[in-house]
Amino acid sequence: MIEDREIEYSALSGPVTQAGVTVIVKIFRFLGTDDPWTLEVVDHEGGSTVWDETFPTERSAYEAFRNALAEEGIGSFLEPAETRH
Repeated sequence: MIEDREIEYSALSGPVTQAGVTVIVKIFRFLGTDDPWTLEVVDHEGGSTVWDETFPTERSAYEAFRNALAEEGIGSFLEPAETRH
C-alpha cells in the first residue's frame, strides 16, 4: 500500500484571467521526486481539464497551458466539467 504522498506545486501555478474569466492553473508532482509535472486547469465551478501527457519541466507544462489558451481561448477550459488534453 502506498501512503498518502505530499504534492509539490510549481511557482508557475496560480490564477490566470482572460476576458474577465479566471481559471486556476495547477502544475504539480509528488514532493521530493524527479517525476514529470502534471498540468491541470480548474474553472470557477470546479470543472477540471487535465493533460494526458506529463512534462519534463514545470516551464514546459506552463507553455502547454499558454499555447492552449492562445489557440482555443479561456472558454475551452470552462466545459465540459472534466476534459483531458
